[in-house]
Amino acid sequence: MATEIRVPTLGESVSEATIGKWFKKPGDAVKADEPLVELETDKVTLEVNAPAAGVLGEIVAKEGETVGVSALLGTIAAGDGKAAAPAKDEKKAETAVAQAAGKAGAETSAEAQKKAGEVAGATPVKPATKAADSGPAVSRLAAESGVDPANVNASGKDGRVTKGDMLAAIATGSAVVAAAPAAPVQVRAPSAPDDASREERVKMTKLRQTIARRLKEAQTNAAMLTTFNEVDMTNVMALRNQYKDVFEKKHGVKLGFMGFFVKACVQALKEIPAVNAEIDGTDIVYKNYYHIGVAVGTDKGLVVPVVRDADELSIAGVEKKIGEFGKKARDGALKIEEMQGGTFTISNGGVYGSLMSTPILNAPQSAILGMHKIQERPMVVGGKIEIRPMMYLAVSYDHRIIDGKEAVTFLVRVKEGLEDPARLVLDL
Repeated sequence: MATEIRVPTLGESVSEATIGKWFKKPGDAVKADEPLVELETDKVTLEVNAPAAGVLGEIVAKEGETVGVSALLGTIAAGDGKAAAPAKDEKKAETAVAQAAGKAGAETSAEAQKKAGEVAGATPVKPATKAADSGPAVSRLAAESGVDPANVNASGKDGRVTKGDMLAAIATGSAVVAAAPAAPVQVRAPSAPDDASREERVKMTKLRQTIARRLKEAQTNAAMLTTFNEVDMTNVMALRNQYKDVFEKKHGVKLGFMGFFVKACVQALKEIPAVNAEIDGTDIVYKNYYHIGVAVGTDKGLVVPVVRDADELSIAGVEKKIGEFGKKARDGALKIEEMQGGTFTISNGGVYGSLMSTPILNAPQSAILGMHKIQERPMVVGGKIEIRPMMYLAVSYDHRIIDGKEAVTFLVRVKEGLEDPARLVLDL
């Protein structure tokens, strides 16, 4: 009896994933709990392990397809991996339809499907009666091409439109384009021939698509404004240099700046609760807890793990959590629940050399702090010009819920805590 491989629960608010890569081919021997396929969600990349030992049978969900929670990915049959599982007749027919569609453009969609059906022994082409139930591959092709599945001749079981039917319709141009596609695709002007040969087109990952969508939604939905200040990092740097060796020896983690910034933000959030709140319809939800998101850049995009209950952690505790998250982010091992529930976010563009920026809100949060590069500048101190290590700070906030006075006061409190770090240690 075959064992089914299904999409696991993906986490709160995550309902679908994209097949990234299969690590095995049909007929390959697999071990129990061995990674079989990589799934990309809008938050993380995760692996699905084999539920049992045996031979990988049919792969139902191909690379690039979008699948929902509990969707069937494939099967595992008993055996030792010497023979590949046979493909189903319906899969053969679908492949033949797609191949026929790629031939001479003079053939109509119906003719291409008929020819493919004869080659593969498929059943006669039927009118589309269940286009809405035809699966994620058909929906994705409809969104990308604008072709309405309801206007495509169906060859699938029970009158369903298959991926091959869509490819045939797109190739021959025989289907009617939907008047209002579900997800219109932005069309770019074609490049000059000399330039086109030097271009590379790469499909956006699910994570990158979600980053783009969420950032644009934040700009569209919030009344976003940014206020700036600068902080003299002299005392924090002196404290760090004095204790960094003994700190690392005792706690097993390096003493950075993020621990100080997290603690300074928590103190400021307690004084200005609107910055730690969010809008829910016509209500304001004030959060009496402090889950601080720390933006981390990875090869696949920006992720924001959350330091939960940061007010209950010491600076050492914060640094340990951030160190753990950084390693997990680089290894692609962050869990979905580790990136949910944040109430405020800190983004450090200074590690890349940014001198000043206006960070975009991490919705539904109402504010975000941007850290920047530490740069020595001449400052007037006690009537004298001195060279000081200065950092620009930026707070972007939703003006619908946070007034200018509150935003500026919040940033001033962060500045005061960092310029006198003893206040952070003594909780003053």
